[in-house]
Amino acid sequence: MTTPPLLEVQGLDVEFTTPDGGTLHAVRDVSFTLRRGETLAVVGESGSGKSTTALALLRMLPGTGRITGGAVRLDGEDLATAGEERLRTVRGTRIGMVFQDPMTALNPVLTVGRHLDEVLRAHGGRNKAARRARALELLGLVGIPDPERRLDDHPHQFSGGQRQRILIAMALAGEPDVLLADEPTTALDATVQDQILTLLGELTRTTGTALVLITHNMGVVARACERVLVLYGGTVVEDGPTAEVLTRPRHPYTAGLLAAVPRLSTPPAPASPASPAPRPT
Repeated sequence: MTTPPLLEVQGLDVEFTTPDGGTLHAVRDVSFTLRRGETLAVVGESGSGKSTTALALLRMLPGTGRITGGAVRLDGEDLATAGEERLRTVRGTRIGMVFQDPMTALNPVLTVGRHLDEVLRAHGGRNKAARRARALELLGLVGIPDPERRLDDHPHQFSGGQRQRILIAMALAGEPDVLLADEPTTALDATVQDQILTLLGELTRTTGTALVLITHNMGVVARACERVLVLYGGTVVEDGPTAEVLTRPRHPYTAGLLAAVPRLSTPPAPASPASPAPRPT
């Protein structure tokens, strides 16, 4: 018997109101499913709707952003129509988020221990000693050396890769079923990038957490994900197993993304990003 999907997104539409009172259709009819322990890459150029789709899953759209159609079902419950109080229990405990830039996601005046403690207080309900013990456990889980000593350090005392690991620890604090990672390796060098991808892979295998990895890096996709969802102008143009999409792309845009991967032997391909208004053909 086929296991029902953990997360099911059907016909998701997201719109923004522009300063002149117009409407910008940022995401159109996006659909996909995600099962426990599965890794899904969401790819596309900047402005294709990747981060907007992820934020819509948690109803955390900025500014005038709003969901105007579709459903986001987590174990059958539609989060697109859930009340704000219910969403506060889902964020962090059922769906965790790793934001793109740790230097803007972390508060420079708070220690790492304080960051983790705030998350654990919001979602765990443990006493202070239990929260500290769990914080130490989380830092060890994501590979921060000597967590007992580093717990009282501030973000600027960590390397870029370590700060990214701290964000992952914060996202895992509520033991979520789904982890959304928005460009978690973009600002990292190749060695640290590989370490973060290895860590994410180990976490999905050991905890059963499903991973949605937002990226424009095809090397990261090939390295870390089982399936690929390709967005163009806010619309899904291709969805399939990683090996199939990367070696036998069916859509010209996917082929264009692969052709744009830098190679020493050829000049870079010209790029013309799609505008979400009007809708691209």
